[in-house]
Amino acid sequence: MILQDNVIKEYLKNVYFVTGTPCGGKTTISRELAKRHNLLVYDIDEQFANHQKISNAAFQPAMNKTFKDADEFFGRTVDEYKKWLLDNTREQLDFVLLDLIRLSQNQIVLCDCHLTMEQAEKITEPSRIVFLIKEPSNIIDDYCNRPDHQDFFEFINCASDVEKAKETCNATLRSLNEKHYRDIKESDYFWLERTSESTS
Repeated sequence: MILQDNVIKEYLKNVYFVTGTPCGGKTTISRELAKRHNLLVYDIDEQFANHQKISNAAFQPAMNKTFKDADEFFGRTVDEYKKWLLDNTREQLDFVLLDLIRLSQNQIVLCDCHLTMEQAEKITEPSRIVFLIKEPSNIIDDYCNRPDHQDFFEFINCASDVEKAKETCNATLRSLNEKHYRDIKESDYFWLERTSESTS
């Protein structure tokens, strides 16, 4: 079954999306808004393990790909790593949309997620989305220093060459987000940029 964009938008009319680039402040802002206004936060990263359990390797191969250790995970080329991340996001989106339709029937939901502008255009109205962005120059150190990403911090530090692993991650995230970052700033969407002068 294929749902048309207008149908999805109608079913997601109680969902507000907080998206953007890595380390732009999505999690911080969505949780603060939820606390102030008594809203439900739906974090797609937190849902990945649940979605993986009900996924099917034939239809969601990226979500089901396994790696024997940190060296295999971080030893991929930037293009291989980038493709895997994009495929994961695309494959998980179906599960996310179904969850959001169910959860938002009788309440407002804040969705902390990773959407491109093309995806956003298909599933929501501009009035229900904000892009929080950060210039994607050196993301991994910021990412690893967050309390909610300590599993990733420990994993990357298991690599034989930690600096090389960080370099690969940074190059991958730059490749994924540089154009996305520029396009958001040139778009008509509402966006906020996190800088060194911003409140953390």
